[in-house]
Amino acid sequence: MNKKGKSKVIMKLKKFIIVVISFCTVSGFAQGKVKQSDVVLNAKDCKIYGTLKVPKTKGKVPVALFIAGSGPTDRNCNQPGMISNAFKMLSDSLNRYGIATLCYDKRMIAKSTTKQREDDLRFEDYIEDAKSWIELLSQDSRFSEVVVIGHSEGSLIGMVACVDNPKVSKFISLAGAGSPIDEVLKEQIMKNETLTNFQKSQIFSYINELKQGSLLEDVPAYLYSLFRPSVQPYLISLFKYEPQEEIAKLKIPVLILQGDLDIQVSEDEADLLHEAYPAAKKVIIEDMNHVLKNSESTDKKEQYKDSYNNPTSPVNAILVKEIVGFVR
Repeated sequence: MNKKGKSKVIMKLKKFIIVVISFCTVSGFAQGKVKQSDVVLNAKDCKIYGTLKVPKTKGKVPVALFIAGSGPTDRNCNQPGMISNAFKMLSDSLNRYGIATLCYDKRMIAKSTTKQREDDLRFEDYIEDAKSWIELLSQDSRFSEVVVIGHSEGSLIGMVACVDNPKVSKFISLAGAGSPIDEVLKEQIMKNETLTNFQKSQIFSYINELKQGSLLEDVPAYLYSLFRPSVQPYLISLFKYEPQEEIAKLKIPVLILQGDLDIQVSEDEADLLHEAYPAAKKVIIEDMNHVLKNSESTDKKEQYKDSYNNPTSPVNAILVKEIVGFVR
């Protein structure tokens, strides 16, 4: 092994030792067994199903509510064809340090099926669902406080749900956008090398129309999955919200966590959130990607293989340390 290779191994070993020492300092090691149960939220027009995991410890414990990001994401942070188990692993890790967790399938996803049609779905539905979960958890005598953890688009949902909500003690943003979502979409489109400049320009014009509250007509087939008529009302409702404006309304402790190898949300987004809420603690986590796992590069194929679609690769250890320290 050459000097460069040895140096890399030594650095990784040092990081591992620091993480282990940090965990010992924060909260001690595993605190016993966990009681897991299925829970149902009777929300507007549907039943929403989740998994509640409560450590068996003496006295009350804090509980963390996980809010998933965009797309057909279930309680474990999985989608069809993309099984990462990121939420399941992260919640299991928090349970070991005396933190209860609740993860749920978004409405219309997985077990939370409903008769609601896609063209009736609005961003506010997700906000109200989060508020209802917060209310339910706040009434449970086993919990000392309710902490909200929002991932990606779930970060914005969580922010809005926490504003002027006395039932929430802390908020954590995981890979959350600081820019308006329409601008984030444009940035992602610009990075898409499979699209021509004309196609990118066409997509930008559609996003602008939706931002103005106008429905689109005659969407070309290649853009149907993104701008199909049934999803346009949802996008219009989503584009109304500005993350910086929403996080600035909070009056509780906030933790902003962002991975430096996230290929979907950049570090700049964490900077924007912190700029709007300077009292927050911001941490850029080295080698972490969008699904909260370790990566060695920003290559999409490698990340998909190693973490996005790998249900056994663990979540980033520093991520767990930061959340445990913030909550406990």
